[in-house]
Amino acid sequence: GGDHTITYPILQAVAAKHGPVGLVHVDAHTDTGDTALGERIYHGTPFRRCVEEGLLDCGRVVQIGIRGSSYDPDPYKYCRDQGFRVVPVEECWRKSLVPLMGEVRKQMGDKPVYVSFDIDGLDPAYAPGTGTPEIAGLTPAQALEIIRGCKGLNIVGCDLVEVAPMYDVSGNTALLGANLLFEMLCVLPGVKTT
Repeated sequence: GGDHTITYPILQAVAAKHGPVGLVHVDAHTDTGDTALGERIYHGTPFRRCVEEGLLDCGRVVQIGIRGSSYDPDPYKYCRDQGFRVVPVEECWRKSLVPLMGEVRKQMGDKPVYVSFDIDGLDPAYAPGTGTPEIAGLTPAQALEIIRGCKGLNIVGCDLVEVAPMYDVSGNTALLGANLLFEMLCVLPGVKTT
C-alpha cells in the first residue's frame, strides 16, 4: 500500500539488518529522480536516495517494464551509471518473461534481495487504479512470471505500491494487487506451495 516513497524507509531498515541488498523492481518508472517541486523525498526518488545511502547492491538491481515519457533524452542513464539493469517494456512485449527471470536469478545469486512492485508496471487496461498510468505496460501473466520467477531467491522483503482506490472504479486494480501480493508471499523463502 501507499506510494513508492514507502520503499525508502523499508530499505533503510532492511539494509540495517542485511547490508546492501539486490532489488527486483517492477515499474513504469525508474523512481531515481532527484527532486520534485523542491522535495528530495517523494514517490519518484526512492531509489536515488537508496543509492546515495548505500542501501542497494547496485550490481544486483534490475528494473523491469520501464517506459513512459521523459524530459531527458537518455532517461535511464543514471540507473545504468549505477550498474542497474534496466529492462524497458519494449523488451517484454509479446513474450514470456521466464527466460528473463532465469537471468535475474543468476544475477541475484544467494544474497539478500528485496522485491518492489509498482502496480503501474502493468498496463492500465488491467490496472487503471493508479496515479501515474503509462500505456503499453506488462500483462498480469507477465507479472506472475516475474514474481514466480523470484522463487528460490533469498527474498528478505517485498512490497506492492501505488494502488489508488479513488481511480479504481471497477475494483480490478485492487483485486490484481491483492493477488500479486499473495503470489509474493508464496515465493518467500521457506514457504511450501506444493
